[in-house]
Amino acid sequence: MRDGMTYGEYLQIPQLLQLQRLQSAGEHDELLFITIHQVYELWFQQLLAEVDRLAEHLDVDDLPRAGHTLTRVRTILKTMVAQLDVLETMTPLEFLSFRDFLGTSSGFESVQFRELEFLLGRTARGHLDRFEADPGYPALLARWEGPSLWDHVLALLARRGHDLPDDVLLRDVTEPVEPHPSVQDALVTVYREQHDLSTLCEQLTDLDEGLQEWRYRHVMMVMRTIGGRPGTGGSSGVEYLRSTLFQPVFPDLWEIRSRL
Repeated sequence: MRDGMTYGEYLQIPQLLQLQRLQSAGEHDELLFITIHQVYELWFQQLLAEVDRLAEHLDVDDLPRAGHTLTRVRTILKTMVAQLDVLETMTPLEFLSFRDFLGTSSGFESVQFRELEFLLGRTARGHLDRFEADPGYPALLARWEGPSLWDHVLALLARRGHDLPDDVLLRDVTEPVEPHPSVQDALVTVYREQHDLSTLCEQLTDLDEGLQEWRYRHVMMVMRTIGGRPGTGGSSGVEYLRSTLFQPVFPDLWEIRSRL
C-alpha cells in the first residue's frame, strides 16, 4: 500500500458499496439476495485464478504447491456452501416480495460459473452458444478450447511413467471428460505404489466432492424458496438443478474405488 493510501481506497470500498442496486422499491431482503450473489461471483473469480495456478503447478510437477492450492480451493468451496445458510434465512414470501424485479435474469447466466465448469471438464456446446452475445463470451470460448484441469493431471501421470493411450492424452478438449479404463488402471497403480500422486488424487476427489456438495445445497435452497415454480429467465428451476447432481468432474477417481 503506497504512502497515504487508505484502506477504503485500496479496496475501493465506496465503489463496491454502490454496486448493490435494488430494483424493487426498497424490499429489505433484496439487498441480501444481491450481496450473496455478488460475493459468489467474486469467489468464482478466485476459484478460476486458483485452478489456473493449480494447473501451472501440475505442469512443472510441483506437487506440494499443487496440494496447497487444492486445500485452498476446497476451503473456498466450503465457504460457498456456508453462505447458503445465510441465504436460507430468507423465507419464500420474503423472496417473492422482490422476485418479479429480477426480470429475465438468472443464475443460469453466470459466465464465470460456466468458465469454472469448462475448466473442470464439464464442457457443453449448448452452454457456450447461449453466451454468444455476452461480453464474457471470449473468456468462455477460451476455456472451451483449452485443456481442462484433468488434462493437466493426465499429462502428469504420463510424465510419471504411466502408459496412457493417445485417445486419452490427445483427446478433443472441447468434449466433456469421460471415464476411461486405461486411466483407471493407471490410477489403481498410483494408489498402490505412488504415495505423492495418490495424495494429490485424494485432494482432487475432495475438490470434486466439494463442488457436488455446493450443487446439492443449492438445489435444496432453491426447493425451499420457490418449490416447483419455474426459475427466472425461463429455466426449469429445480428440475434443471436436480439434473446436475451426482455428476463428478473427475469420474475416473470415483470409478476406481471398488478396485482398491
